[in-house]
Amino acid sequence: MKTVLMADPTRYPRMTTEELRATFLLSGLYEPGRLHLRYVDLDRSVVGFAAPLEAAIALPTYPELRAKSFTERRELGVLNLGGSGSITVDGQAHALDNLDCLYIGRSSREVSFASKNASAPAIFYLLSYPAHAEFPVALVRKAEASPTEIGSAETCNKRTICKYIHLQGARSCQLVMGVTHLAPGSNWNTMPPHTHMRRSEIYMYFNLAADARVMHFMGPPDETRHLVIEDKEIVVSPGWSIHSGVGTRAYSFCWGMGGENQDYADMDPAPVASLR
Repeated sequence: MKTVLMADPTRYPRMTTEELRATFLLSGLYEPGRLHLRYVDLDRSVVGFAAPLEAAIALPTYPELRAKSFTERRELGVLNLGGSGSITVDGQAHALDNLDCLYIGRSSREVSFASKNASAPAIFYLLSYPAHAEFPVALVRKAEASPTEIGSAETCNKRTICKYIHLQGARSCQLVMGVTHLAPGSNWNTMPPHTHMRRSEIYMYFNLAADARVMHFMGPPDETRHLVIEDKEIVVSPGWSIHSGVGTRAYSFCWGMGGENQDYADMDPAPVASLR
């Protein structure tokens, strides 16, 4: 697990493309048969992928955490992007199909990931934040994620938002997690954009064709930059930054937040006319 240090809004305007990518973009974390994580100093989030094949993959603790187990003082959300698999938490196995999500609370001791079939393996996306309270393990099926359609074809942002871990769903200490699916022919997500200083946010783009890309816009509303994103790449968004993207074709992304509150609607709008 490598540590990633964020830049502040004072340094941000002078950063080159490569510096922006090295700081805010997390790539190369998905590898079949392996577990790769990054520790981000922003709200002390941990993010990455576990991609088991024939053998299960155990979630270890790391020296950076100074903990007896990964979730001794943390909570964890896991979204399955692949085939059927299972997550075992303290001896209890939980079966996950594609786009099912499992919440794992603080004080869990042993966590491992497995695929049902190595020829159609599970792909587990992990997002974790520190937790000061304990909540039980909760499995949320794709159909239970309160799908809500918003946007329109006229504005190129017709999409379905699915909420998994939130105040009205699987309960957590501070983690909020869900998925947005763009409809065919739509390109824009989170437009008009917003910021929220109470929470950082992390986007993981997926269901993106090999020759497709998402242009992810970031930065203060009056001084934006962009990152070119491939499938299963991750963007870290500080509270002072907008987070919005447009793709060369339809795609999906997992959004996750941690910070001061769990109010999904807590945001500071950035009208399109204010963007620079």
